[in-house]
Amino acid sequence: MSANKNFLQGGQHWVWLNAGAISISIIMVVGLLLLIAVRGLSHFWPAEVNTFTVSQDGSNQLVMGEIHNHEEDIQNGVEREQYLIKTGNRDQYGIDFRWLDLKDIQETKVDENVIVLERHEWGNLYGFIKSVTMDGKSVEPTADNLEAIIERANDLHHQIREIESDDIGSINYDIEELRLEQRRLELDDELTDEALAELDSQRADLNQQFLDYQADLQKLYAAIKRDSAEFELVGGQTKSVNAQMMVRSFQPNAMGFFAKIGHYFSKIGEFIFDEPREANTEGGVFPAIFGTVLMVLLMSIVVTPMGVIAAVYMREYAKQGPLTRTIRIAVNNLAGVPSIVYGVFGLGFFVYFMGGTIDDLFYPEVKPSPMFGTPGLIWASLTLALLTLPVVIVSTEEGLARIPSAIREGSLALGATKFETLWKTVLPMASPAMMTGLILAVARAAGEVAPLMLVGVVKLAPTLPLDGNAPFLHLERKFMHLGFHIYDVGFQSPNVEAARPLVYATALLLVLIIILLNIAAIKIRNNLREKYKSLEQ
Repeated sequence: MSANKNFLQGGQHWVWLNAGAISISIIMVVGLLLLIAVRGLSHFWPAEVNTFTVSQDGSNQLVMGEIHNHEEDIQNGVEREQYLIKTGNRDQYGIDFRWLDLKDIQETKVDENVIVLERHEWGNLYGFIKSVTMDGKSVEPTADNLEAIIERANDLHHQIREIESDDIGSINYDIEELRLEQRRLELDDELTDEALAELDSQRADLNQQFLDYQADLQKLYAAIKRDSAEFELVGGQTKSVNAQMMVRSFQPNAMGFFAKIGHYFSKIGEFIFDEPREANTEGGVFPAIFGTVLMVLLMSIVVTPMGVIAAVYMREYAKQGPLTRTIRIAVNNLAGVPSIVYGVFGLGFFVYFMGGTIDDLFYPEVKPSPMFGTPGLIWASLTLALLTLPVVIVSTEEGLARIPSAIREGSLALGATKFETLWKTVLPMASPAMMTGLILAVARAAGEVAPLMLVGVVKLAPTLPLDGNAPFLHLERKFMHLGFHIYDVGFQSPNVEAARPLVYATALLLVLIIILLNIAAIKIRNNLREKYKSLEQ
């Protein structure tokens, strides 16, 4: 009895309760991450394709596809088991998935000759090779020949993409710059005949280059259209597919373990480095990764000096009175404001007021189409910088408060000015706290979606904010974001079942990016902490 009393009086029960709560929290977080990882990463594994003989309404029909899900339920007191089959061939059947009752399945076969063809449109095609046409000539209908025309088509697609996005994109950019230059000269009453002739000459050169690239594109498109293949579907229908629609083909039922491993990592590479297709339900998410990381970096560049300066002023220079306490309370309260409110503020102040003013003062030639007076990368970064500013201020101020006053007094006694003391002694010692604030800011900003929907993020951006056209970093452009991509795929996709695995995969990728950004910041913070530990002691 006395032992239990001593245990309670000593407060040991609180220690065990806290340890238990932390352990449960860690288990829940790890379990959630494992669930996301399993659901997301399993999507890229080549699944077995089955052919089912289904008896319905007194007749048999064949259904081919992958078993996507298995459910058991009870309807009207009768236990029921169902398979969710990914049948693909959406252009043929109108849907990608269908449910099959196990009681209706008479036979299940696994044919090694089944081909899975990934396409740029209409999803996967499941069937058997019937014929292959290469360079307009019929060749033996084998998987190797099909793979050969797909490789050739992908190479031609790559060349087409380079011409359209890089070469023709640069020409269109230069033509638009000439138009703006002419408009600028008109507004300044400086459009002389000589200047107009020079602009027309440059425009004519660009138009000729454009026509040359168009001729190259026509040749490439003609070449890619000479290849095609015809497939026999499970119901006896045939489907002809041109090579320009093909992405990849494989035979999952005939693949060995190592072949499946190679296919698996190939699909993950496509997911990370390629652009999306099929309304974001297929392909990759590289533009969203790029936009997320770039926005977070720009936000960090803005929020760190702003938060540090505000914290230094309130802790080191401002008179500690009612006004300072009120400001400090207001800063703390700002951390609890819903993020969508920051989005509305960013839209009104940054986009319409600041962006519109910049257009009026520096880019009058772009009217009526705005340049900075429209949502874009710069305004999204500033909005998130404002959203995360309270976190950086509070963390930096707490770091400054932990530095002993004796260090400041010793520096002043040695003849240093207050600014020199602050710059060379106090701020370096408080740098770990600054990095802590930045870590928290990055963790919150990278996952925000609501404010970005108002100030710059889009479903699909035609170009990246960074390219080869001066000034190379285009802060006014709209961008893609992983968080918004998750929202779009999960809630706006017309093909819910196909989109669900990508929601898990994209969520896992976003978590990993946040972890990597935080690890980099934590590494810097730990190095700073070790560097200035002796001074604190």
